[in-house]
Amino acid sequence: MATCGLLGISRQVYYRSIRSSYRRKAIAQQVVDLVKNIRLQMPRIGTRKLYYLLQDDLKGLGVGRDLLFRILKANHLLIVPKRQYHITTSSHHRFRKHKNLITDVVPSQPEQIWVSDITYIGNRTNPMYLALVTDAYSKKIMGYDVSDSLDVKGSIRALKMAIKTRCYKPNILVHHSDRGLQYCSNQYQDVLKKGKLQCSMTESYDPYANAVAERINGILKAEFIGYNTSHKLSVMQQLISDSIKIYNTCRPHYSCFMKTPEQMHQQNEIKIRTYKNKYPSKHVVAGI
Repeated sequence: MATCGLLGISRQVYYRSIRSSYRRKAIAQQVVDLVKNIRLQMPRIGTRKLYYLLQDDLKGLGVGRDLLFRILKANHLLIVPKRQYHITTSSHHRFRKHKNLITDVVPSQPEQIWVSDITYIGNRTNPMYLALVTDAYSKKIMGYDVSDSLDVKGSIRALKMAIKTRCYKPNILVHHSDRGLQYCSNQYQDVLKKGKLQCSMTESYDPYANAVAERINGILKAEFIGYNTSHKLSVMQQLISDSIKIYNTCRPHYSCFMKTPEQMHQQNEIKIRTYKNKYPSKHVVAGI
């Protein structure tokens, strides 16, 4: 008597299950290859955005979102978020602190509100800081600078780059930041005035007050450069430059209805997603 008969199953069912197992493994391998190809450019991009970018390919393979999660989990490809926090803001200084001009304002077009922030990307023996200027509507990084100190010059270089790359110069543009020494300094304020930007600053230590800038910082560190802080300054500068180019042109954003920052910046008709925090008078741009 055949083994299949002893087990109480037919030979056809046995071989069909083997073929099905091979087929599932082949599909899973194709999915893994597709994911790894995207992660060559965006090493830690999340599964939901992968699903959006690979929709057509996954549909052809018969793979939905839940199955994509299961395949990535089985192959240890799910991204585990990391948290790293360093204080880069000193608001105890003699310079003027400006009022918050964007409370209850939801941007409706590009270059209506810019948000600026500085984030730490180095270590104790190799300190490095990344200054960013980001469009609050499109999430496009307009200007950036990597330096080895918190000197105001780095922030000024990022701001000048942003001003140089403006597309809609006639627009009234508000520059929003925290109350750090760099942004309140006379040098930085002179560049804002010369560029005809209105100055706005947070008036509290509420983490929602500059949420877009903080979130962009987190995306670059978590999804692109990682938390390897052993690079030399020149290497990190090139890494940041390449990462921002990919971020602006390839990475979809939830709050922009999965358009890239560059696509979002070329139009002004889409209303971005927002949510309300626990303070009813404050609207915050949605997760990205």
